[in-house]
Amino acid sequence: MNKKYTILIVDDDKFLLDMYRKKFERDGATVDVAVGSDEALSKLRGGAKPEVLVLDVIMPGMDGMELLEVIRKEKLVPDAVVVMLTNESNRAKIEEAKTLGIRGYIVKATSIPSEVVEKIKEMANIKNN
Repeated sequence: MNKKYTILIVDDDKFLLDMYRKKFERDGATVDVAVGSDEALSKLRGGAKPEVLVLDVIMPGMDGMELLEVIRKEKLVPDAVVVMLTNESNRAKIEEAKTLGIRGYIVKATSIPSEVVEKIKEMANIKNN
């Protein structure tokens, strides 16, 4: 029996969102997705309380870092485990993300989707029984 958990994935790439949604659902998660930061904020401000928040960094408009700053400032999901899932591999960005209290940073290009699911579950301390 897999532990149920809720996850919100934010990315501007609909293909990736769809693929990760399927992967996490297959793993037993309740998945919500947001195309970009504005949609993510409206879901979170509207009461969405994911246990795990997965953010892309490079998005048009407000990027993932700015989104996370707003989430922190507004204390939207203070208990959520935040993981950056991005192709941004710039050291400075990674360090900046860490100051915002993220649990982990995964570079998309270096991980296949099933590994991403496992890494995120590890970071979020989600154990499958």
